[in-house]
Amino acid sequence: MNESNGPALQQLRERVQRLLETSPRCHDWDHTRRVCAMAERLARSEQADENVVVCGALLHDIGRPAELRDKGRTCHAREGARLVPELLGEIGVDDEAFVSRVSECVRTHRFRNRLEEHPSSLEAMVVFDADKLDSMGAIGIGRAFHFAGRIGARVHNTAEEALSSEAYGRDDTAYREYLVKLRRLHEAVLTPSGRRLAEQRHRFMEVFFEQLDREVAERDD
Repeated sequence: MNESNGPALQQLRERVQRLLETSPRCHDWDHTRRVCAMAERLARSEQADENVVVCGALLHDIGRPAELRDKGRTCHAREGARLVPELLGEIGVDDEAFVSRVSECVRTHRFRNRLEEHPSSLEAMVVFDADKLDSMGAIGIGRAFHFAGRIGARVHNTAEEALSSEAYGRDDTAYREYLVKLRRLHEAVLTPSGRRLAEQRHRFMEVFFEQLDREVAERDD
């Protein structure tokens, strides 16, 4: 399943885009498109099966609507994996081995589940890394500020305020997201090509938040 399978792949894209219409903008169709592009790039570098990777990346967040409906009680990764056979079947993909490999990519892509649902195939590792890379660097910072603005959090705060705050509160800032999660992402990336990109994006985030701290503290030197 790649661009040479044009019509079927386009059908899958359209189905996923419709499913993600109501998703928050941090995990919307634009996010999925970026993850797909990065996953294809990593797949070529790592010599992974691009057919599996493309489908896994396209479908990785299809469980988000269910997770949103019940406010997080549903794990979107596990729910997405459950939906994979249905969506692939709708476009005529019924190879059980292929479907199983795509399902693994979806089930194991979540950072929070990585110890329980660790990616075992190269293709699942590629999708995991592509998703993590979209939470790092400039785009990761942009997404973090977007989320903070959506919940009404402050633009910036101190490390002490951020780390002592509760999720979805006034101090659940982009800085809190960085301190709690984003600064650790580069350590979780699994593929060699993904790690090289992760280190670059990690350094950018370090420099950005150091500068932000200086400006807010009025010591821009």
